[in-house]
Amino acid sequence: MSWSATLKSQAGGGSGSHASLAVSAPNSNHGSGAGDSAGDAAGSGTRSLGMTAPISFNKPEASDLKRTQDLMEAMKPFNVYDTEDQLNLRMEVLAQLTRLVKDWIRDLSLERNMPPSIANGVGGSVFTFGSYRLGVHNRGADIDSLCVAPRHIHREDFFSSFNEILKAHPDVTELRAVADAFVPVIKMRFSGIEVDLTFARLALKEVSENQPLGDPEILKNLTDQCVRSLNGCRVTDEILKQVPDKENFRTTLRAIKLWAKCHGVYSNVLGFLGGVSWSMLVARVCQLYPNADPSTLVQKFFLVFLKWQWPQPVLLKKPEEAGLGFQVWDPRSNVQDRFHVMPIITPAYPQQNSTYNVCKSTLEVMRKEFEQSLIICEDVVQGKVGWAKLFETPNFFAKYRHFIVLEASSDTEEDQLQWQGLVESKVRHLINNLERETNITLAHVWPRPYPSLEENREKLCCYWFIGLVIKTNQPGEPQNLDLTTPIKSFTELIMRSSTTTNVWKMGMKVTADYKKRKQLARYLPVEERTKLKADKKSAPSNANNSTTNSPAISRQVSESSNLDPIPTTPAKRKSVESRSTDGVISSEVSNGANTMDSSDMMVEDSQSSISASSQDKLDKPARPPKRVKSTPSNLAPCLSADVSMDGTSNSSTAVGANSNPSIVITSSTDTSENVVSENNANSQVIESMETSSEEQPSIKRQRSADTTLSAINASPNSVGTTANEQMSTGSTSPVSAAPGTSAPNGVQVS
Repeated sequence: MSWSATLKSQAGGGSGSHASLAVSAPNSNHGSGAGDSAGDAAGSGTRSLGMTAPISFNKPEASDLKRTQDLMEAMKPFNVYDTEDQLNLRMEVLAQLTRLVKDWIRDLSLERNMPPSIANGVGGSVFTFGSYRLGVHNRGADIDSLCVAPRHIHREDFFSSFNEILKAHPDVTELRAVADAFVPVIKMRFSGIEVDLTFARLALKEVSENQPLGDPEILKNLTDQCVRSLNGCRVTDEILKQVPDKENFRTTLRAIKLWAKCHGVYSNVLGFLGGVSWSMLVARVCQLYPNADPSTLVQKFFLVFLKWQWPQPVLLKKPEEAGLGFQVWDPRSNVQDRFHVMPIITPAYPQQNSTYNVCKSTLEVMRKEFEQSLIICEDVVQGKVGWAKLFETPNFFAKYRHFIVLEASSDTEEDQLQWQGLVESKVRHLINNLERETNITLAHVWPRPYPSLEENREKLCCYWFIGLVIKTNQPGEPQNLDLTTPIKSFTELIMRSSTTTNVWKMGMKVTADYKKRKQLARYLPVEERTKLKADKKSAPSNANNSTTNSPAISRQVSESSNLDPIPTTPAKRKSVESRSTDGVISSEVSNGANTMDSSDMMVEDSQSSISASSQDKLDKPARPPKRVKSTPSNLAPCLSADVSMDGTSNSSTAVGANSNPSIVITSSTDTSENVVSENNANSQVIESMETSSEEQPSIKRQRSADTTLSAINASPNSVGTTANEQMSTGSTSPVSAAPGTSAPNGVQVS
């Protein structure tokens, strides 16, 4: 069965070959790089790319070209263009890395009794992909690279003997091997340049320096991990083949990536979009407007994807059916693929969804950013503002009234590097847990982690901030929000993952605290506190809901933006098969309230993979247990949320009806202060939110020097234990005990 409607015009060209970029790079700031072709002048009607015909072949006018120059000038202060010296340094780093790989493969071959004449010719090479391969890397960006080895070199060798070679190299620092990742990688700094090095073992006796990687036949007899590693290079090359004008594509992509970073929506690991996803979205817009200049493409980018009817997928080409047996993204046969909320499908076989981490909260955040950025682009066209307005960072902390502060701490810099990376990779699970709560409309994590401001602190730590939008009840109706289950599920996931991957060490802790906006000052650097104070006067009265830094946020997208003849197909799909067509774009701005059939039902954090790895299974949190609904009459018995790892309780007072630790935010129309029941040192974390018909509920903090919404530090030894076994009610402060240390209540944790 066909994936989609017949192409209007099939793109020409064969599979091509993958040129090694070990010692080569894009020529300049806008260098052409390998893969450019004579087809760049597409748009005359002789060559059409994409799943549908272009929307417009209009060529830019003089005013458009002037705006493009202004756009490029506006990006320069952000160091989006690499210097000549840095470009030469990158080429030298890749040359050294290639020599190390070849020498390592040769020496390992000799150790395995291979004749010297053969060992000297088995080869091996390093290929680049990602932003460097596309020619859009900025100053200070990392280099995504791939080590390709012949069949007698194994992945275990790469993460053992080659890792030791790198560790002994004087120019290599911050070395970290992540062998259990979905795409296993060695991360390092080589002569000050960040390098991510993955590994693939081909079923070949020899690997030449210019080994072609584009033919799907090269994937025969490879493991899933090797296929995923190879896909980085294969996808990057295919993206370049699918754009009509690579120069315009690169300039537009630079602008969109810079915008995404400035607006806090550039992070694949946290549930937003990564570099390859933004690249494919820009490539799709280039296909729809093949002759447009970058300034026009930037504006059309926000228009197209504001109107896009997610979860219709974005496809750059008709998917290949190579018949090699690898799992591809296909909601007709893979049930888990039907739950992806923003599918963007890679163009190389085996096709995968690059945005499996996106959830409904992060999608809604990006929708709002698309909308207000489109308004800014229209203002630029009308001469009201300059392009610099597009790259202004919104004040995240002024958008929300309620926050969860997530803290990850450890004892040494080396431990903190690994611990921070692991916790960050799981934050998206906390977002998914939170947005499943009935009374939480949106959970928005800011991608930037902040270091601790405390001086002479014994532990190293960093913070992430999650803004919450809490649903408003009718006046007079009490509102209760129990966050115990989502946070406890998250911390248990952290501990399971850290023990399975052997990351956990003594002193590593993760806590989650509720804070009101006015309580964030001690966590934020001076510049953030200054912005928060400056925006306080202009903040809307409804601070519970997300706001923006755009003065025109309430303005609707102009009528002219809705006149683009964007190709559409029926939004209501009668069968699963019809979901595999290219994305649907309605004639009106989508508000996210599409009526979908049962195949589009729900949001779930599931990822499309070639095959489920042990790490994927590990990442899936257990189904949360049923909770007793919190009401004003049953809040009082819930006296403690402190959890320790020894399985004992220091208090004779029962904790809730089911003896489960409870973390509750409650609100009612009663304007009186909280009535918080306390028993000795036990204090229930209960926050009261005032509600009236004029304003949103605001959380009233109980009268305590340091009230914590959640401070759960799980131990590897506690994994799999019940809530009753993990409870201790002997302290009012957050439990931050690790195995082998004393908890605040003096209980020895084993």
